[in-house]
Amino acid sequence: MPTISFFYGIYILMYVNEDLPPHFHARYEGQEVLIAIQTGKLLKDNSEFPRRALRLIEEWRELHVQELMQDWEDAMQLKLPKPIPPLK
Repeated sequence: MPTISFFYGIYILMYVNEDLPPHFHARYEGQEVLIAIQTGKLLKDNSEFPRRALRLIEEWRELHVQELMQDWEDAMQLKLPKPIPPLK
């Protein structure tokens, strides 16, 4: 699963050929959540995932929705998603 961004210890990843809705995976300190690209809704919640990290991920997602959707479309065509700049 390609890492498409990394910031503040948070890995943002996207699999190829996954199920709908469009989403990405976020990993931090051994924990993982799945987040819908367009809404930011947690598709796979993890009560142990730090709330501070979720806020950073949401800030990043809002900045990169279009790029994430393009990566999703590429991944659905079995192409590797492109890197997206980290949150600064």
